[in-house]
Amino acid sequence: MRIEVLGVGFDNVTMDEAVDRGMALLRSGGPHYAVTPNPEIVEVCRENPEAAQAVNGADLVLADGVGVVMGARMLGTPLKEKVPGIEFAARLMEKMAEEGLSLYLLGAKPGVAEAAGARLAAKYPGLKIAGTHDGYFQEDGPIVEAIRRSGADAAFICLGAPKQELWMSRNAAATGARLLCGLGGSLDVFAGTVKRAPKFWSDHGLEWFYRLCKEPRRIGRMMKLPLFLVHIRQEKKRSGK
Repeated sequence: MRIEVLGVGFDNVTMDEAVDRGMALLRSGGPHYAVTPNPEIVEVCRENPEAAQAVNGADLVLADGVGVVMGARMLGTPLKEKVPGIEFAARLMEKMAEEGLSLYLLGAKPGVAEAAGARLAAKYPGLKIAGTHDGYFQEDGPIVEAIRRSGADAAFICLGAPKQELWMSRNAAATGARLLCGLGGSLDVFAGTVKRAPKFWSDHGLEWFYRLCKEPRRIGRMMKLPLFLVHIRQEKKRSGK
């Protein structure tokens, strides 16, 4: 059962349950894909029906961030907890390494995915990096073929929203990977070129503010956060919850 927040249906799972579901999808054959919407992506889905269809068509929809969890609670349909995409990916790689599974990395600027792959292979012995490619490409076909030829069990698609969700909905089957995960800017973190917010900030739901302080150019995107709360309040009033 999914809990709907402004038109996006979220799987009501804890982190442990999400990782178990991800591994179950990996073991069951493909294609499957997972998405990790935050309030910004929910707002994109409100404006873009194609993006909404791609997000809701995922096999696993995880609440990335405290904003979604707050919104669900305000609507009277609480989610168990936030499941940040980057933490989900880290836990998934731990399990994949134990089973000797392989991973393809797609996205970010040239060189970043390759650097991330080297660091991840060192951090998770047993995890096989099947291949990498940056996010600067014009046609899907050659990338899809590269993933297919790599024989990767899973692929992290880090192209930003909603591009990555649309890409996965179109191409998941053709890649041959059993599980694809849309993970935004995660490759920059895995490569060490961008640092995550300190634990205090993330524990108190302020990771978005930390990122804004570090990257003021994100202000335009961050304006979707108050808009999200406005829409939550409107929906709460409309539904009488």
